[in-house]
Amino acid sequence: MFYSDYHVHTHFSGDSKTLPEDTIKKAIDLGVKKLCITDHYDADYPTEDIIFTFDISDYFHTLESLQDKYKKDIHILIGIELGLQPHLKDYYDKIINNHPFDFIIGSSHLVDGIDPYLRAYYKNKSEHTAYGRYLESIIENIDAFSGFQVYGHLDYIVRYGPYDNKLISHSNYTDIIDALLLKLIHNHKGIEINTSGIRYGLGNPHPNVEIIKRYKELGGEIITIGSDAHIPDHLCSKFNEVYDILKSHGYKYYTVFEKQKPEFIKL
Repeated sequence: MFYSDYHVHTHFSGDSKTLPEDTIKKAIDLGVKKLCITDHYDADYPTEDIIFTFDISDYFHTLESLQDKYKKDIHILIGIELGLQPHLKDYYDKIINNHPFDFIIGSSHLVDGIDPYLRAYYKNKSEHTAYGRYLESIIENIDAFSGFQVYGHLDYIVRYGPYDNKLISHSNYTDIIDALLLKLIHNHKGIEINTSGIRYGLGNPHPNVEIIKRYKELGGEIITIGSDAHIPDHLCSKFNEVYDILKSHGYKYYTVFEKQKPEFIKL
């Protein structure tokens, strides 16, 4: 039984075909108490092949109907995962001010307008330059936009980097990682522990254990846990491993949100 999953995608995301109701039914089967749907919204994403925007009014209408239908079985929260870029600040401010999201993940899916999923991002870049610029762009996003509660999958780029190394080690990027984490902490923002890194065979969640440990050392307390599921079978995937990681590094609680207010759940 799992209490919550706070990073979940359905067909409102351009890279998922899952019906929200199918996700909810799977969560009920798993005994989940709180499920937060957080579909991708990446304004100004530079391709027509995948569309990462959707009708937010339709999104709320659909999820509110399902909230009511399944209210005796599960607590459904309405969230969103915003793909951040500094120039989108005003656009995203308008969205979140006009819609009552329970939870907002800020994520980096583009760096200087290029998705690190694409080989074009890495052209003529060393590993250190490519990963370092990615981390710098997160700081730029944090400085530009404050409307999120946690930053998602902080080292997401290692999924796709064409290098043998699949770890952004704190020791190799100490100054920039510390600056990034301190900005989040000082702005009362948290980080997400995204279990898809383990599912992808990287040996770590996103972010990796070194960064999770450093966040705690610097005074960070707000941690959400999400599967980044795009199909129902990935809900709550590898959560027990993440619970053990958090406990082993001194965490006593993780966090859930409702109406963008945190609640701390004992591990």
